[in-house]
Amino acid sequence: MIPNLNLPQDAVDRPMAAFVRDYADGQTTGRHRHARVQLLYALRGVMRITTDAASFVVPAGRALWVPAGEPHSVAIVGAVAMRALFLRADAARAGPEGVAVLAASPLLRELILAACEEPLEWDEHGRGGHLAALILEEIRRAPSLPFGVPEPREPRLARMAAALRDDPAIPWSLEEWAAHVGASPRSLSRLFRAETGLSFGAWRQALRLAEAAALLAQGVPPARAGAAVGYASAPAFGAAFRAAFGMTPAGVQGMRGG
Repeated sequence: MIPNLNLPQDAVDRPMAAFVRDYADGQTTGRHRHARVQLLYALRGVMRITTDAASFVVPAGRALWVPAGEPHSVAIVGAVAMRALFLRADAARAGPEGVAVLAASPLLRELILAACEEPLEWDEHGRGGHLAALILEEIRRAPSLPFGVPEPREPRLARMAAALRDDPAIPWSLEEWAAHVGASPRSLSRLFRAETGLSFGAWRQALRLAEAAALLAQGVPPARAGAAVGYASAPAFGAAFRAAFGMTPAGVQGMRGG
């Protein structure tokens, strides 16, 4: 059974409540869920959040929207300063329906920090109420980013996915993977599309770029990050990264926070 983490922020009689916690490198939360929507934001470090359907790499400067009741776990890469918001159902209408990585504007970052200074039962007609209204407006305007990678569940695909997460640079073709896991290339291709909605090539690229984003957020130079996940040249990596995320690899490093 998946436990509910019952925090005061889940029950306070306000549209939203802030949560502050710092984590050490390597910490994990275990699989859990919350009664309210969460907006997870890291001032520094990288969060890896896994749901039943996908995994998400969330570097500093990005936020993850997790719907109420959504089972998930959080793994910490580097020291993470987490600042989160718990949103009541009425306030949660400002955000997306499903799990999503959001591009947090500089204004949203400062609003989250300001909300963390408020008491749980903030003044609805004072500073807390004004902050909440602005936060919801910024959430409405925040674009979603493709930092999520669908999680295949079929055993052979899961073995491939685990191996590629350990080493995204493995250069094997689908035919080589098929021989490795004991399936035909045609079967693997069909299963990847059925389980992830992507071709194997598109899924592997999404994984590689997400893992590269995690490296960049830890300060790894772009050329080294691209090579570590399997790109033969820095220009090819930069072009793929910009096409996927709408920003340069160096832009991710500029969001590392402090």
